[in-house]
Amino acid sequence: MRTPAAVPDPRPFRVLLVEDDDTTGRRLESGLRGNGYAPTWSRTGADALAEAERAPYDALLLDLGLPDMDGLDVARRVRDRLPHLRIVVFTSREDGADVVAGREAGADDHLTKPFGLDALLSRLRVHLRPRYSAAPLSDPVRLGDLMIEVAARRCTLGDAEVPLPPEEFAVLVVLARHRDTAVTGQLLAARAREEDPSGTAAALDVTVASLRRRLADATRTAPHPVRLPRISTLRGHAYRLETDLP
Repeated sequence: MRTPAAVPDPRPFRVLLVEDDDTTGRRLESGLRGNGYAPTWSRTGADALAEAERAPYDALLLDLGLPDMDGLDVARRVRDRLPHLRIVVFTSREDGADVVAGREAGADDHLTKPFGLDALLSRLRVHLRPRYSAAPLSDPVRLGDLMIEVAARRCTLGDAEVPLPPEEFAVLVVLARHRDTAVTGQLLAARAREEDPSGTAAALDVTVASLRRRLADATRTAPHPVRLPRISTLRGHAYRLETDLP
């Protein structure tokens, strides 16, 4: 009897952002939300500790320079109470002292200010990746009349093969691994590069549009009616492979 594949957790990652600077806080909160995360912004250490106790979070993004208490104390108390939480601290010092102190306080990683949003997103993907690691896709997998043979790098619709460039096949595999789950564009692009590093560097929206077009063309030219899962575009630049077929 085949063991069912694990389904990835569909909820967005919940991130507790602790930053007292309004400009930085607004920028990071907006950037996180726009990339599929669910951020909550606290401006003081006391508020952050209360919020961490109130709701479950996946990651804590913590500025060490807070107005009401030492950020290192916040990190220690959160680590003691919530050992599973991933903690990334922000520091303005480049001499390494805050980095060492942060690690001793329980931080998993650090970023030196000023830093770009891409750097923060990259760290989050590394630390939160396990929850996006779906069980290996059965090979081949059939979704309606679409069949994906991962090892053979082949896609067929009905009885006809649909030739796909490496980057489009990689995107299709990732969507199939996380079917019926919203996958942010940035995460999809990163996973697609992991599936096939040889893929071209075309913009993701161009790749997805081309993949849709090839599958739609194959549907129209099929000798018999076929059932094809739909690739939906979601607000916030995310995609989902819909397998609820008629």
